[in-house]
Amino acid sequence: KISDKDNNVAHFSRFLMCPSTGVSYDEPQPNSFSFNSPYGACERCDGLGYIFVVDRDSVMPNHKLSIMNGGLAPLGEYRDVWMFQVLKALAKKYNFSLSTPIEKLSEEHIDVILNGTPDLLSVAVEYNKWNVQNYQISFDGIIKLLEEQQEKRGDSAPDDMESFRRLKTCPECNGARLKKESLHFKVDGKNIFELAEMDINSLKTWFNAVEDRLTERQNIIAKEILKEIRARLGFLSDVGLTYLSLDRTARTLSGGEAQRIRLATQIGSQLMNVMYILDEPSIGLHQRDNERLIGALKNLRDLGNTVLVVEHDKDMILEADHVIDIGPAAGVHGGQVVAQGTPKDILKSGTLTAAYLNGKKGIEVPKVRRPGNGHKLSIIKATGHNLKNVSVDFPLGKFIAVTGVSGSGKSSLITETLYPILNHHFFRAKKHPLPYEKINGLKEIDKVIEIDQAPIGRTPRSNPSTYTGVFSDIRNLFVLLPEAKIRGYKPGRFSFNVKGGRCETCQGAGMKVIEMNFLPDVAVPCEECGGRRYNRETLEVRYRGKSISDVLDMSIEEACVFFEHMPAIYRKIKTLNDVGLGYIRLGQSSTTLSGGEAQRVKLATELSKKDTGKTFYILDEPTTGLHFEDINVLLGVLNELVEKGNTVLVIEHNLDVVKVADWVIDLGKEGGAGGGRIIFEGTPEGLIQSPISLTGKFLKKEM
Repeated sequence: KISDKDNNVAHFSRFLMCPSTGVSYDEPQPNSFSFNSPYGACERCDGLGYIFVVDRDSVMPNHKLSIMNGGLAPLGEYRDVWMFQVLKALAKKYNFSLSTPIEKLSEEHIDVILNGTPDLLSVAVEYNKWNVQNYQISFDGIIKLLEEQQEKRGDSAPDDMESFRRLKTCPECNGARLKKESLHFKVDGKNIFELAEMDINSLKTWFNAVEDRLTERQNIIAKEILKEIRARLGFLSDVGLTYLSLDRTARTLSGGEAQRIRLATQIGSQLMNVMYILDEPSIGLHQRDNERLIGALKNLRDLGNTVLVVEHDKDMILEADHVIDIGPAAGVHGGQVVAQGTPKDILKSGTLTAAYLNGKKGIEVPKVRRPGNGHKLSIIKATGHNLKNVSVDFPLGKFIAVTGVSGSGKSSLITETLYPILNHHFFRAKKHPLPYEKINGLKEIDKVIEIDQAPIGRTPRSNPSTYTGVFSDIRNLFVLLPEAKIRGYKPGRFSFNVKGGRCETCQGAGMKVIEMNFLPDVAVPCEECGGRRYNRETLEVRYRGKSISDVLDMSIEEACVFFEHMPAIYRKIKTLNDVGLGYIRLGQSSTTLSGGEAQRVKLATELSKKDTGKTFYILDEPTTGLHFEDINVLLGVLNELVEKGNTVLVIEHNLDVVKVADWVIDLGKEGGAGGGRIIFEGTPEGLIQSPISLTGKFLKKEM
């Protein structure tokens, strides 16, 4: 402290401290701005930006039930346990009954049950007729009880807790993930979180002229840093990711987006003599962004690298220097190099790929568009993420395509608003939709089904026959055979998942896993059954000369011929053949199926069901990983679903799919902040006339 000649004292500090209040801050370090470091992370949410809170609607899902009959889901029906004794004491104090349905309890009573009471409760516990003890306790409510259990168990809480909680933006940092002290540091009026939530396009614009808004000293400090930031933002922009923001969590990125981020990193490294291998980098990319991606890959090549791309995209194939075409068909019918050379050589080669590239084969534009059934489903004023008060009609009984550049709001509208609304309405699903005002037309459909490319099973035991349900019919057929009846075999005898008929050495897996230290595990055929899964006695029961193991080893094509006189089995297997999966085996492990194959197994299962014709199907980019011929087959399946009266909605960039749709909803015009608006609704013929639609511009060439 320093005093002047009049003895007026002034306080000074070398640290960040306010002399009048005494509040002081630590000197900023790089980790003060990292939500992964305890120095920078918000203490309430540990740098996640969200917290888990108990969901009141999940705790009391059915208001018609009383507490005695299970009205409080975490507690279940009445049992002679401590918690119910506490609730009895609470009911006595506040003069209500545990036998009254929840809908008839007053708001005050529900509040004390969920949030507790400041008064002490007298809980009587009867140990026997002569020993009744009274305990004076405080009661903080069911919600507090669940939160305490959650804290004790940690983030790895079992599923029984998961159903009673939901994510909520952290009230301390409002989703910024950092301490408030870290957010007080600003450059040109913006803190680090405000910059991180901008999309790449807006961020590039902000950084382009930032020197004019900095002081001379700040410019000296920032010179090299700004150069690096601009270069990195440029690389992300070059691979078509202008709509992403820097605070986007990695698990919300699609496979194609994550791959393109890694590609941007490699472009930045400026390495030479490297071979880059990319598997379908064009996934989820609009045609406009695809052109940018091809340019970025050519830049990598021009640096002196080799770029190897596994791809079905027409533009990518035609822009390549050398093409290797593998075929001639899929599965057992493939595995050969049928053509290789420049794109011009491939066009003359006569392969199936060449036929689609040179126009000899193609997906025809339908002569007429379906009129639909006259009903519609309408969302009013959806505002989630970048959606700007979007109101849209989905005509029912039609094949609908939702299009738009990457980041225009397609997934926000369909997979995060429409699907959760329908899923909650029909199946009481827990996921909350993004904000919207209301939805009309729910009575016109009876269920919603999302058919994605997720695996049909997580273990090698799952296969197409178990998923479609046809394996149960095949087992029942074997049970009816004379040999099985003589031996007294039941359906379980022919299951490889239960004891009895399976090989016990490998427990019906057919393979044994050898754990290798520091290397991936190795699976080898079981030495007892030779990979056949069953014991000798079970394999002695044969239908038309084939054992149950032989049937599982059949391809779908072979099984169609073998079971053509068994209608229940044939109907389910034929749908698998109809969706272009004739080459896979009935018992092929689901872990070996590609995303596109898994999706078609799901579609075949739907086709084989007897439906009401009022189902709403949602598919997000179903053509991912599919060849032109596979897309043709897929469209045939989707059209069959629509012909039955159902509605099929696809989010799609593939123009072959868009041109055959009955109705197109185009979002845009740009991605990120420049998107979130409906710019066209109507037929593909109308879309190509739209002056502002980027999808229409590319579709015009295709049609």
